[in-house]
Amino acid sequence: MDFAVWCSYKYLNAGPGAVAGAYVHERHATNTKLPRLAGWFGNDPNTRFRLHLEPEFIPVASADGWQISNPPIFSMAPLRVSLSIFDEGGGMEPLRAKSIKLTGYLEFLLRELGSQRFSVITSEDPNKRGCQLSILAHEHPKELHGELITAGVKCDFREPNVIRVAPTPLYNTFHEVWRFAKILAEHK
Repeated sequence: MDFAVWCSYKYLNAGPGAVAGAYVHERHATNTKLPRLAGWFGNDPNTRFRLHLEPEFIPVASADGWQISNPPIFSMAPLRVSLSIFDEGGGMEPLRAKSIKLTGYLEFLLRELGSQRFSVITSEDPNKRGCQLSILAHEHPKELHGELITAGVKCDFREPNVIRVAPTPLYNTFHEVWRFAKILAEHK
């Protein structure tokens, strides 16, 4: 892999507007000709404080050249807490194992319902998805989403008819997954 980017607002529980990250393979780190976002921390330290006087951004010839700025402290605080909670939960391996079981259980329940009113459109392969399932609602999607919200289910809606639900292994239970499927099955 040469490049990857990620956010922290969802899977690291940091919330909207939280910091993001980028991976740049080391073979590209010193290539200052590659396009990038020009940020103060990515600028060559020899010209960093002259940035407003220089005609062009001069990236650091290392991985540092990909930095945009210093991370905002108030956005980093939730990440620090979240990562310590992940450590308390035994780390990523047991959480991923629970995630596969929890999401698999939800997928099983939804397929057992066999409803013509909705279908799961997320890959069945656990290695090609996280804990989120996207459900295509064939009838009254906004009303169904409203019923779920009223019942205390935290999910989101994507136009025109997709409800996304993510049983998160850190704090969701198998009973909550069963309850979600029951609510969905009782929808008229």
